[in-house]
Amino acid sequence: MRWILLIWFALAAPAFAQSSPDEHRAREIGAQLRCVVCQNQSIEESDAQLAQDMRRIVREQLATGATNDEVISHIRDSYGDYVLLKPPVQSNTYVLWAFPFVLVIVSFIWWLSTARRREIVQTEVELSENDKALLSSLMDDTP
Repeated sequence: MRWILLIWFALAAPAFAQSSPDEHRAREIGAQLRCVVCQNQSIEESDAQLAQDMRRIVREQLATGATNDEVISHIRDSYGDYVLLKPPVQSNTYVLWAFPFVLVIVSFIWWLSTARRREIVQTEVELSENDKALLSSLMDDTP
């Protein structure tokens, strides 16, 4: 019975160790950072070697007592703004943030202009006497 308990504790110990506050903070930070190899995955989701290295750096920074913002700043300084899953609004990212709104506005203007071109203007046309006679003769000929 003792052996079963020892084996169970040996297998369960890593699961209990991962629930530390630093591990939770490391996972939160890792969820905000992009894997530069996998592009649209966070470093917590990625299996790439570079993502593992980035996770190790995050945990090392947390072990030194750094705050979440300091850890993110350190990674950002090392890898650039691209590593952030939510890039900040700054002068070099205005196009990135404004493009969806500009696209919607341009699409709306295009839709309005094509709708106006398609609009059929109906006007009454006055038929001359010859046209009326021709029209009535055509109508009379129909079976």
